[in-house]
Amino acid sequence: MGLALEAPTWPAITDGEAAAVLAHFPLVAPITTLSWHSPRPFSAATLIDTADGALLLKRHHHQVRSVAGLAAEHGFIAHLATAGLSVPEVLRTAEGASAVGLGEGTYELHRRSPGADLYRDHPSWTPFQSYDHAHAAGYALARMHQAARGFNAPARTAQPLVASFTILPAHDPMAAMDAYIAARPALAAFLSARNWRSPLAALFADGASGLAPRLVRQPSLWTHNDWHPSNLLWAADGGVATVFDFGLADRTCAAHDLATAIERTAFAWLELGTKPDHAIADLRAARALIAGYASAGPLSPDLIETAIRLLPLVHIEFALSEIDYFAGIVGDEDATLLAWEGYLLGHADWFLSGAGRGFLADLREEAGR
Repeated sequence: MGLALEAPTWPAITDGEAAAVLAHFPLVAPITTLSWHSPRPFSAATLIDTADGALLLKRHHHQVRSVAGLAAEHGFIAHLATAGLSVPEVLRTAEGASAVGLGEGTYELHRRSPGADLYRDHPSWTPFQSYDHAHAAGYALARMHQAARGFNAPARTAQPLVASFTILPAHDPMAAMDAYIAARPALAAFLSARNWRSPLAALFADGASGLAPRLVRQPSLWTHNDWHPSNLLWAADGGVATVFDFGLADRTCAAHDLATAIERTAFAWLELGTKPDHAIADLRAARALIAGYASAGPLSPDLIETAIRLLPLVHIEFALSEIDYFAGIVGDEDATLLAWEGYLLGHADWFLSGAGRGFLADLREEAGR
């Protein structure tokens, strides 16, 4: 959530731990070495080299993901694969399960997917290296939305680190906020010590007017909800070879996912406060992503206008989920406060600034051409 290097939140997966998990997967070859460990803050992951190719082993704390919680995510991945999208191959145990619970960990195992991991060592919220990458990512997002049609699973149950979709579509977003917070005791405890209602009510009053009816009109769809460059593997021609990391996936709508993709990639959020407000946004990157999305098929004016209207608020529900995670599971007070002040409020405040309002107006004008 910042530019400074931080120690990983979760301890690295050990050789013995990996061997104990892989014992549940009888068709995989023995481990040669653990060749890489992920530094990301929500889980631990390692690349495993074997004589039969590389595997990715990922460990979640059991309070973050249960075996059943991962099964919902893996069902979506399987649907996308059947529809022809390049996604990770999720391996199954001898009993047919797609995840294993051992001690306090819940584990999933994938075969290494095709494509170069060009952004592996970059922080999240890192912009695309080129506008061609932004265009390719927009095209791939539209293709994923096309592939997602027909996946009729309900929305995921309340759990940490999921980009759910219950507050903004509500007729009364503050009442929906109350319900969201009540279902998450750690989040409720954090907010109880703060005057949270006034700033959130102001955000909704400024940005959510007329938004709920628009969102209700959008077709419901399972979506990725974390569309940034380091969740994509890249082909030699600059296209997207594989889409991965569906940890935040849930039932939202295409406009929500497109807005999330723009919010994740067209802004130098990690430099917010150190750069002038007008230097935070990259209109050309947002335009390239939208153009790539439109190149996969007709893009309705209603969808793009809804995505633009969503931009100032689209991060709110996941930011609340991050607060719940950092406060309730990790116990990291600094990260909790950063998720509240720097992420939830800070990003929304930028869109309320003159630079933010100008960006939205310019993007709307560009998209209407």
